[in-house]
Amino acid sequence: MARSAEREPALVMTAPSEKKKQKQQKQDKTDRLGEVLDFMRLLWAVDHALQSMSKRMESQLGVTGPQRLVIRIVGRFPGIAAGELASVLHIHPSTLTGILKRLETRGLLERSPDPADARKALFSLSAKGKESDANRLGTVEGTVRKTLAKLPARKVAAAREVLTSLADALLEEREE
Repeated sequence: MARSAEREPALVMTAPSEKKKQKQQKQDKTDRLGEVLDFMRLLWAVDHALQSMSKRMESQLGVTGPQRLVIRIVGRFPGIAAGELASVLHIHPSTLTGILKRLETRGLLERSPDPADARKALFSLSAKGKESDANRLGTVEGTVRKTLAKLPARKVAAAREVLTSLADALLEEREE
């Protein structure tokens, strides 16, 4: 009996865990996509996550992600015209109209005529809108803020450059 106790334990080879297998299979598929399709896959993942978080924000905060972005931008540029706001957001003015109306109806935005051009409306935050124009957890920009804070400035600048180029190219395609 003493002999068996002295033996070295046999090395047991274990198969990779199921999680590791799944991760490797996913990586293999991702590698086969190539650069363009993989990048598009990531963009769609971000888009899906933005849509999901926007729905959560609406139920928890009473505003969607795009509505909150409008509040935040109007908070930085009180008296901004709808056309300027649409330009900043890179969206068509008709897309913005519905967002502005909903925010105005909820008492978060105030509309006033442009003294220089009566055809234009200028937007500012109401007192209620100013209360909601603050850094908050559980918002898209809160998540973006935390994520950007973890990255070196050079990586953030590179990501901004890629996203700007892509947005510009997509907008050019739309206009052709």
